Amino acid sequence: MKAIRVHEFGPPEVMRLEEVPDPSPGPGQVLVRIRAAGVNPVETYIRAGAYARRPALPYSPGNDAAGIVEAVGGDGVRGVAAGDRVYTSETVTGAYAELALCDATRVHPLPGSVSYAQGAAVGVPYATAWRALFHRIRAVPGETVLVHGASGGVGVAAVQIARAAGLRVFGTAGTAEGIALVLRERAHAVFDHRTTGYMEEAVAATGGRGFDVILEMLANVNLGRDLKALAMGGRVVVIGSRGTVEIDPRETMARDASIVGMSSFNMPDADRAVVHAALVAGLENGTLRPVIGRELPLSAAAESHVAVMSPGAGGKIVLLP
Repeated sequence: MKAIRVHEFGPPEVMRLEEVPDPSPGPGQVLVRIRAAGVNPVETYIRAGAYARRPALPYSPGNDAAGIVEAVGGDGVRGVAAGDRVYTSETVTGAYAELALCDATRVHPLPGSVSYAQGAAVGVPYATAWRALFHRIRAVPGETVLVHGASGGVGVAAVQIARAAGLRVFGTAGTAEGIALVLRERAHAVFDHRTTGYMEEAVAATGGRGFDVILEMLANVNLGRDLKALAMGGRVVVIGSRGTVEIDPRETMARDASIVGMSSFNMPDADRAVVHAALVAGLENGTLRPVIGRELPLSAAAESHVAVMSPGAGGKIVLLP
């Protein structure tokens, strides 16, 4: 099979398309024929060697994919069979490939109404958004949430999930196309984060009360401003950051505010089962509708890593083997 391989940590160009042996499923494993693989920012950090967890070299990137079950490993596999349409939330051998081995607990039913490209957009973005909202900061219907970077993969997921759960949803985006996308996904209001004073404008739109919940994708830039935009008892969940930041702790004291960090890699198995049961239900009933921004061939993996870190996200980037 063809697969993207990384033999050394470094820039996007270290990813190369190679011919490698087809994997075979062992006990408790499933072999998936990949029809689409999702590209996530965390994969760029891992490839660059800048992430806390480093895979053994060489490796194939990626955990999010969608496709058809090619074979199962026998013992320990329940509820999934050859021929099933599935999406993956983790792989053993990497999603940037024509075939991927997965633990059977990391493949989930993909409804027939959802395309393979959309299925590849579910794993990290939707699980991250769901866990951030309901496990880490326990958002409840009626609260007001601000989603930074709402036109990106996690952002779109958060807008859809929060809207379906009965929250009042505000977002930020950096292009006219991104703003239009977030409004189409039924955010109550969207603000252009390229403009001076956009956070003050957003707070004013809450009647001056501020936000109960803020989903933060770039904490090194926004965290200080976030704290000033919180309502009493408000919470910020840090989903992404590209550096350090200095804040005034008194802003948390004045509001009884909380700052909570999270990583999808830290999710306990019991929580993971809950999250994906909710996501499959949302895909089935149509409240969750992954938005695809770009589809690229597997050979364009390096281009995809540049694109996913560039401003102006408009949905999910996927690779097509």
